[in-house]
Amino acid sequence: MTAAGRPQRGGSSIGAVLAQLRSEFPDVTISKIRFLESEGLVRPARTASGYRQFTTADVERLRYVLAAQRDRYLPLKVIKEHLDAADAGTSGRVLRAVDGTPAAEQLAGGSPHRMTREDLLARSGLDGALLAELEQQGLVRPGPAGFYDQEAAQVATTVRAMTEFGLEPRHLQAFRAAADREVGLVEQIVAPLYRHRDPRARGRADEVVRELAALSVTLHTLLVKSGLRDVAGGRVSPR
Repeated sequence: MTAAGRPQRGGSSIGAVLAQLRSEFPDVTISKIRFLESEGLVRPARTASGYRQFTTADVERLRYVLAAQRDRYLPLKVIKEHLDAADAGTSGRVLRAVDGTPAAEQLAGGSPHRMTREDLLARSGLDGALLAELEQQGLVRPGPAGFYDQEAAQVATTVRAMTEFGLEPRHLQAFRAAADREVGLVEQIVAPLYRHRDPRARGRADEVVRELAALSVTLHTLLVKSGLRDVAGGRVSPR
């Protein structure tokens, strides 16, 4: 029996899960895990005595949620939609967080670069007219062959959530413009590395892109929070 009073072989206790996650997510608490469970983001089994039993898949699910919040600042509603899409297409396979996103194969049910227009509409919940407007505004872009990748699906899902607050695609052009400017700045830094013949230099370029992308997201979020705090007269506090 564990200290929590249930068999170890049935799964991990909430305390054991906390210990697993703490090294990567120092701020996580038992209350946080229980809250995520109450929101339907993780669904551990229960023993006859009512103790939670977290499987390896449950822990990976929690890791994805926490990474998506920390690294990509996604709202829980959008994260849950991603998880629901993964559940529908993976037959219970474990979700793994990579740079704050689940493996593309698990969300897309196949190659992340071969998502059809119908697939994108089904996964994002958009209608055809709204998707056409997103494309017109440059917020979602199909590849050269007309297929969409995982990032396009996530943008579409996020924009759909924002439209529920009254925003329209034309209001979001500023995000596209800001992203393009940031891409231009990063490109100036990494372009010489990508042109280098040394494979190690190209690997370093990939690392720099990831690091700068994460830093730019952090800076953007902090600046938006600061501005909103001023708008709200100090009533919007940073988390």
